[in-house]
Formats: sequence, structure tokens, C-alpha cells
Amino acid sequence: MALRLTVFPQTGLRYNPGMTKRSAVVAALLALLICCSCTVYKDRPAKSIADATGGEDLERVFWTQVQRKDWKDVEAHLASNFVAITSSGVLNHAAMLEYLKALQVRDFSLGDVQTELNGNTFVVAYNLVLSRESDAQDTGGTPQRVLTIWQQQKKGWVQIAHSVLRPEGK
Repeated sequence: MALRLTVFPQTGLRYNPGMTKRSAVVAALLALLICCSCTVYKDRPAKSIADATGGEDLERVFWTQVQRKDWKDVEAHLASNFVAITSSGVLNHAAMLEYLKALQVRDFSLGDVQTELNGNTFVVAYNLVLSRESDAQDTGGTPQRVLTIWQQQKKGWVQIAHSVLRPEGK
């Protein structure tokens, strides 16, 4: 079977009369399928700080480490000159580690996450709801407004500052 092409001399365009509307639709659907194939796979949540691709991932992995009581990894991701402001006051690296241990997190949720990347620093603001092991019943906790600053250093991402703001009257 020979392929016959028609050349339009004025434009130099070629037309293949064998191309039917059905094959054009099939070609368009195939192109659309290829373009949309990246949405077929589910997002894979980061399992470690090294896997994190953004500020929200950094926070989720960090709070998962606190929940699992993985204190070695938690400590590794607090900078040596770390500073935090909580309802307990201003905390340094060691005091923050003790504060996190005392929380005894059973579950947590993050909401209204906003991240900004500035060079090698992520600024992450979000609502945090903690359920603690000492809670008699799961009341869902009171949301706290949190601001964390992460910096990428030679050893990876570390928190350099953390602030917790409780809602007024709580």
C-alpha cells in the first residue's frame, strides 16, 4: 500500500487523506493519556528527612519521629544553636528535646500549611493538633499555630527555630 500525500504548493503543507477523524481522535486521546499519566500514581509520603521534598514533608517526618519516640533522629534534626518559643518559655536544643519527650504524642495532624523557600531555608507555618498519650479521651486537641524554620546544612535539614502560639484564652 502506497502512502499518498497531497502537497499544497502555496503553504508547503502536506495532507494525508488516509488520516481519518477516528485516527485523529485516537491520537489526541493517546497524547492526553500520556500527559495525564503522572497523576495515576499516588503521592509517596517522605519516610525520612532526607526524603523530604518540601517544608510540609519536613514537618510531617519530624512529628512522626516525635510520635515514634525516635529521639536520636529528632535530636539530629535540631541545630546545635536551636531556639524555640513555647508556652514554657524560651528553649535551647537540650530543653526542646526534653519538652518534646514530655509531650508523649499519640497522634498529630497538620493543617493550613504554608511554606516559603528562601535559598537554603524553609519557613513553615501551620496549625498543629496533638493527641497525647495522657489524654483520657480523644478530644481532637486544641489547634496551635506553629512556625518552624528549617535550614539545609552539610548534615542535611535541621530546625534552627520553632515557635508555638496557642489560641487566646486556651
